[in-house]
Amino acid sequence: QVQLVESGGGLVQPGGSLRLSCAASGSRFTFNAMDWYRQAPGKQREFVAAMTSDGSTAYAGSVKGRFTISRDNAKNTVYLQMNSLKPEDTAVYYCGAQFGSLRYWGQGTQVTVSS
Repeated sequence: QVQLVESGGGLVQPGGSLRLSCAASGSRFTFNAMDWYRQAPGKQREFVAAMTSDGSTAYAGSVKGRFTISRDNAKNTVYLQMNSLKPEDTAVYYCGAQFGSLRYWGQGTQVTVSS
Protein backbone atom coordinates (compact mmCIF):
# COMPACT_ATOMS: atom_id res chain seq x y z
CA GLN A 1 0.00 0.00 0.00
CA VAL A 2 1.55 3.26 -1.16
CA GLN A 3 1.31 6.14 1.29
CA LEU A 4 2.37 9.75 0.87
CA VAL A 5 3.03 11.74 4.01
CA GLU A 6 3.51 15.50 3.89
CA SER A 7 5.23 17.59 6.52
CA GLY A 8 6.56 21.10 6.99
CA GLY A 9 3.40 23.17 6.89
CA GLY A 10 2.62 25.86 9.42
CA LEU A 11 2.06 29.55 10.03
CA VAL A 12 4.44 32.05 8.46
CA GLN A 13 4.44 35.80 8.00
CA PRO A 14 4.19 37.35 4.55
CA GLY A 15 7.59 37.33 2.89
CA GLY A 16 8.67 34.29 4.86
CA SER A 17 9.67 30.81 3.74
CA LEU A 18 8.62 27.24 4.34
CA ARG A 19 9.84 23.91 3.04
CA LEU A 20 7.37 21.11 2.52
CA SER A 21 8.39 17.49 2.32
CA CYS A 22 6.50 14.46 1.06
CA ALA A 23 7.79 10.97 1.64
CA ALA A 24 6.35 7.95 -0.15
CA SER A 25 6.33 4.59 1.53
CA GLY A 26 5.23 1.17 0.38
CA SER A 27 6.49 1.70 -3.16
CA ARG A 28 9.09 -0.41 -4.92
CA PHE A 29 9.16 1.76 -8.00
CA THR A 30 10.19 5.30 -8.90
CA PHE A 31 7.23 7.50 -9.65
CA ASN A 32 7.05 9.01 -13.14
CA ALA A 33 6.12 12.33 -11.60
CA MET A 34 5.69 13.82 -8.17
CA ASP A 35 3.87 17.06 -7.66
CA TRP A 36 2.19 19.54 -5.38
CA TYR A 37 -1.33 20.88 -5.51
CA ARG A 38 -3.11 23.22 -3.13
CA GLN A 39 -6.66 24.02 -2.15
CA ALA A 40 -7.73 27.24 -0.51
CA PRO A 41 -11.04 27.51 1.37
CA GLY A 42 -13.94 27.72 -1.04
CA LYS A 43 -11.74 27.09 -4.07
CA GLN A 44 -10.89 24.14 -6.25
CA ARG A 45 -7.67 22.25 -5.91
CA GLU A 46 -5.04 23.79 -8.18
CA PHE A 47 -1.71 22.71 -9.57
CA VAL A 48 1.40 24.21 -7.98
CA ALA A 49 4.48 22.37 -9.24
CA ALA A 50 5.62 19.04 -10.65
CA MET A 51 8.83 17.19 -11.30
CA THR A 52 9.40 14.11 -13.41
CA SER A 53 11.84 11.34 -12.62
CA ASP A 54 14.29 12.76 -15.16
CA GLY A 55 14.28 16.19 -13.54
CA SER A 56 11.90 18.17 -15.74
CA THR A 57 9.86 20.71 -13.81
CA ALA A 58 6.69 22.71 -14.26
CA TYR A 59 5.22 25.49 -12.16
CA ALA A 60 2.00 27.40 -11.92
CA GLY A 61 2.43 30.99 -13.02
CA SER A 62 1.44 32.27 -9.60
CA VAL A 63 4.40 30.59 -7.89
CA LYS A 64 7.08 30.65 -10.59
CA GLY A 65 10.21 32.33 -9.30
CA ARG A 66 9.16 31.91 -5.67
CA PHE A 67 8.69 28.14 -5.25
CA THR A 68 11.17 25.41 -6.12
CA ILE A 69 10.35 21.73 -6.41
CA SER A 70 12.98 19.06 -5.96
CA ARG A 71 12.99 15.33 -5.38
CA ASP A 72 15.17 12.51 -4.18
CA ASN A 73 14.32 9.52 -6.36
CA ALA A 74 16.25 7.11 -4.16
CA LYS A 75 14.05 8.08 -1.22
CA ASN A 76 10.88 8.65 -3.27
CA THR A 77 10.64 12.03 -1.59
CA VAL A 78 9.62 15.36 -3.07
CA TYR A 79 10.17 18.80 -1.59
CA LEU A 80 8.68 22.23 -2.15
CA GLN A 81 10.74 25.23 -1.10
CA MET A 82 8.43 28.20 -0.79
CA ASN A 83 9.94 31.68 -0.57
CA SER A 84 8.43 35.16 -0.55
CA LEU A 85 5.16 33.75 0.68
CA LYS A 86 2.00 35.78 0.25
CA PRO A 87 -1.35 35.60 2.05
CA GLU A 88 -2.88 34.19 -1.14
CA ASP A 89 -0.59 31.17 -0.81
CA THR A 90 -2.64 30.11 2.22
CA ALA A 91 -4.08 26.68 1.48
CA VAL A 92 -3.87 22.99 2.23
CA TYR A 93 -0.98 21.64 0.19
CA TYR A 94 -1.26 18.12 -1.20
CA CYS A 95 1.51 15.93 -2.47
CA GLY A 96 0.76 13.71 -5.44
CA ALA A 97 2.56 10.92 -7.25
CA GLN A 98 1.98 9.23 -10.57
CA PHE A 99 3.07 5.83 -11.81
CA GLY A 100 1.57 4.95 -15.15
CA SER A 101 -2.18 5.19 -14.65
CA LEU A 102 -1.90 4.98 -10.88
CA ARG A 103 -2.37 8.19 -8.94
CA TYR A 104 -1.65 8.68 -5.26
CA TRP A 105 -2.36 11.58 -2.88
CA GLY A 106 -1.15 12.60 0.52
CA GLN A 107 -3.45 13.79 3.29
CA GLY A 108 -2.39 17.43 2.98
CA THR A 109 -0.58 19.93 5.15
CA GLN A 110 -1.86 23.37 6.07
CA VAL A 111 0.12 26.45 5.09
CA THR A 112 -1.09 29.76 6.51
CA VAL A 113 0.53 33.04 5.52
CA SER A 114 -0.57 35.80 7.84
CA SER A 115 0.81 38.60 9.94
